[in-house]
Amino acid sequence: MTGHFEPLPDGGAAVPLDEIEISILRSLAVQLIELLGPGEEAGDSESDDLLASIFNDGPSEPPADPVLARLFPDAYGGPDLVPDDDVRAASAEFRRYTENDLRSRKREDALALIRALDTLSPEGGNAQLRLKPDECRRWLGALNDLRLAIGTRLEVTDEEDGGELLRLPDSDPRKPMVMAYLWLGGLQETLVESLMG
Repeated sequence: MTGHFEPLPDGGAAVPLDEIEISILRSLAVQLIELLGPGEEAGDSESDDLLASIFNDGPSEPPADPVLARLFPDAYGGPDLVPDDDVRAASAEFRRYTENDLRSRKREDALALIRALDTLSPEGGNAQLRLKPDECRRWLGALNDLRLAIGTRLEVTDEEDGGELLRLPDSDPRKPMVMAYLWLGGLQETLVESLMG
């Protein structure tokens, strides 16, 4: 897994991916979508009414799953602050009006990644994935969410943890997840560099 993004003249980016890389990325994105849960049903009478969808309340409590809690953190407070009732109330109110939209965007980003991968046919070698600028933004969102999800499962708290995890023996069951985490970081970094270059 050595492919990295290169800039394209139109402002997009390209990366060579082999069958295994495509399979891994697709599998991770599908798992993320499953974790995020189902979206609004198409044709749902409530979602057809724009005004109703704007004021559709979401959850007010943080998710119990640590990965979802990392993907949808409280808006106020922080790891070093013990929240009081006012901070909890403000976070609950903010969550109520934003989490559904954030979930929808994260789901769409992951779906965009899957759709782009589904256009590739490496047939024994590498396939060249070419992304337009708007697709690059969706990919950045999806890659970031995938890294956060894996990093949370690995209990990564800072960049130093990534290096420590790399030194795990090959027999450690976390090793494949560590390699995916580091690889996704490389993809994310080179995609950012391609868009800035």
